[in-house]
Amino acid sequence: QVQLVESGGGLVQAGGSLRLSCAASERTLLNYAMAWFRQVPGKNREFVAAMWCGASCSTRYVHSVKGRFTISRDAAKGTLYLQMNTLKLEDTAVYFCAAGGRPGSLSNYDYWGQGTQVTVSS
Repeated sequence: QVQLVESGGGLVQAGGSLRLSCAASERTLLNYAMAWFRQVPGKNREFVAAMWCGASCSTRYVHSVKGRFTISRDAAKGTLYLQMNTLKLEDTAVYFCAAGGRPGSLSNYDYWGQGTQVTVSS
């Protein structure tokens, strides 16, 4: 059974940093696009960042996090990361890891983690 397990969420002051991790139960998942999404209560899940690799890796970010967040991976460990810097109050959300997408996909992923809460305080 495919599993994605997120970790690294928590409470941080505005301007601070956090690094989220997503451990995949099968390293072959990294052969497909992987991504981070986030959701706040009462709103739809929002795409944050995606990464897909072939001969080289490509990334895509939602405009609001460009220059602040960095998606990366360690293929040997089967782990996806999201480094979040200069956090803002509006970054508060539950962050989800997703896998099994097609290159460039912003929405269609086959597998999802359980989510990790990120709370940014003033």
